[in-house]
Parts: sequence; C-alpha cells; structure tokens
Amino acid sequence: MKIKSAHFVMSNSKVAQCPNEPLPEYAFIGRSNVGKSSLINMLVQRKSLAKTSGRPGKTQLINHFKINDNWFLVDLPGYGYARVSKKEKKTFQKYITDYFLKRKQLVCAFILIDIRHDPQKIDLEFMQWMGEHAIPFAIIFTKADKLKPQDQESRADAYLQKLLEGVWEEVPTHFITSSTKGTGREAVLAYINAINEEFREQVK
Repeated sequence: MKIKSAHFVMSNSKVAQCPNEPLPEYAFIGRSNVGKSSLINMLVQRKSLAKTSGRPGKTQLINHFKINDNWFLVDLPGYGYARVSKKEKKTFQKYITDYFLKRKQLVCAFILIDIRHDPQKIDLEFMQWMGEHAIPFAIIFTKADKLKPQDQESRADAYLQKLLEGVWEEVPTHFITSSTKGTGREAVLAYINAINEEFREQVK
C-alpha cells in the first residue's frame, strides 16, 4: 500500500463524537512509552503526524487520522504508566473501553509491545479483555532495532509462547517493527490493505 495522503481529523473523548463516515478503522494502543507515535509516523511516512514526546502518557484523547481518504488510523491513549492523576486514568479507561465496545467502524486493533520486555501483566490482561469481547487485534512488536537481528524473532516467539500458556489457543497475527529503520512497515500496511479489500467487498 502506498500512502498518498494522511491528515489529522479530530481529537475527542466521546465515541459518539468520532467521525461518522463508513470507513474501516484501525486503532493503535499500548503501554505508555512503547513508541506508538513514532510507529504511526513511520507507517504513514510523516515526521510529526502523531506527536511524539519523551514524557510517557502524552496522548490523552482519541485521535483520528484519515489515510488515503479511505480508512482511519486511530491513536489511542496509552495504558499503564502515565504522569496523570488516578481520576484522569479512570477517565481514559472509560473512553477507551467505550471506544472498543461501541465503535462499529473498528475492524482491527494493533496492540504495541516493546520487544525487549518480558510479558507484562497489564498487556496480557488487556489482550484477554479484547479476546473476551471478540475484538479483533494483532500484535506489533516495537523497537526491534534495540536488539540484534538474530534475537528479534526469538524474543517475539518467546512472548507469543507465553500467550499459549495462558488462555489463547493460537497466537494473534504479529509484526516486528522498528520506527527508526522502517522495519515491518510494508508488512503492516499490506495487512491493513488486505482487510480494507475485504471490507469493501462486504459493503458492495
């Protein structure tokens, strides 16, 4: 897939106020500081479409970006560590939950995982919640450039094996990426393109 256009549409905290266009939507979410904004910018090849920050927890709203005028990329607040109050965290959790349960245009969520880290309880619990609510998702391992090439697949495999020891009968689709080197870009976009094609066939 070639990215011909990518532009910001809106930010808000209410699902009812999200764009009402019948376009397929892809949500990106993960723990704070997982490299979400950098990944989004790498995928669409825009330096600052999504705002990057050294301060975890920067994204605090549901951010919609329209790509190629035919699908939406959604940047969601990170879960886990963020320099915000407990009250604000509860607010984030409420509209993130509402988004996933009520957003009919959502066709796939991408859960971002730092490939260097062992499985974290908060990530595993979030994936389990997604599975229990039949919300389709794929895993994107980020920051692969921080590991030697030969260690990238083994780290990802070890993580996925941990999922099989839990509630999962098969592992979700996954991608290994690096925002600095562009690793995984074509694979993620090809996956999105394939789902878009299926979506268009269904609405004919």
